[in-house]
Amino acid sequence: MLVIEDDPMVSEVVGQYLRAAGFVVDEAVDGLAGLRQAESVQPDLVVLDRMLPLLDGIEVCRRIRVNWGALPVIMLTALGEEEHRIEGLEAGADDYLVKPFSPRELVLRVQSVLRRSGTESIPEGILDAGEFSLNLAAHEIRLRGKPLVLTSREFDLLAYLIWRPSKVLTREELLRSVWGWEFGDLSTVTVHVRRLREKIEVDPAHPLLVNTVWGVGYRFDPVPLGPASGGETSGDTTSAGTASGSTASGSATSGGTA
Repeated sequence: MLVIEDDPMVSEVVGQYLRAAGFVVDEAVDGLAGLRQAESVQPDLVVLDRMLPLLDGIEVCRRIRVNWGALPVIMLTALGEEEHRIEGLEAGADDYLVKPFSPRELVLRVQSVLRRSGTESIPEGILDAGEFSLNLAAHEIRLRGKPLVLTSREFDLLAYLIWRPSKVLTREELLRSVWGWEFGDLSTVTVHVRRLREKIEVDPAHPLLVNTVWGVGYRFDPVPLGPASGGETSGDTTSAGTASGSTASGSATSGGTA
C-alpha cells in the first residue's frame, strides 16, 4: 500500500491499521513525493488525500491513471459535498472516504477493492457478448479484439454488466454487487458509468451499449459483432446468456492488472 497524506496523525493511524491487516505500507507527505514513491515501489493500491501540498490529490489521481492505468486509488477527503466527491471519482478514484472516517472501514474498503468483489460471482471462462470478450482469469476485457485499459472498479462494473446482458440493473444493485456496499452514495455508480461510456461508446452522449432505463437503472445491450470489428473467437468461447462458466483455455493474453 502507498499512503499519500500530509497529516502525520492520519497517516500514522492509517498505516497502523493497514499493517495490522497484513499489508506492507509506504508513505509520502505531498503529491510530488507520492508520484515518485508510486514509481519506485509499484504499490497494489494507493490511499490518497485530496488536499495535498505541491500537487493536490485530484491531479495526483489523474497522473496515476495516465502512468499506471488500473492502479486502484481510494481517496480521502475532508470535503463532504457531493460535487467534491464526484470530482474525485471523475479524476479516476475507485472509492472515497470522507474525513473523519473509521480506520476499520478504510481497511474493509481496501480489501473490497483488491478482491474485485463485483466479479467474484462470475464463473471463470471466456464470454463473448457482441463486440466484447471477457476473460476473467486474465482480468481482461477486449473490445473489437483490443484490450480495454480500465480501472479496477470499471473492470468490475463492465464485467458485471457483460455477464447480465439485456437485464436492467438498478444503481442500488450495482452498488451492492460491484462495490460490496449495502448503503452508499448512488452518484458513485453514475460517475463510473459515465467514465465507462467514455471508453467504450462511439458517442458517449448517445450510448448504444450501456443504456439508461429512466427511473430504474442501467442495461447492457451487446451490439452484434460486425464484419470489420476484428473480434476474436475461440473454441472455449461461449455466447452471452448461455455461458457455461468453463475455465478459459488461456488463449487470451493478460491485460493491465489492478
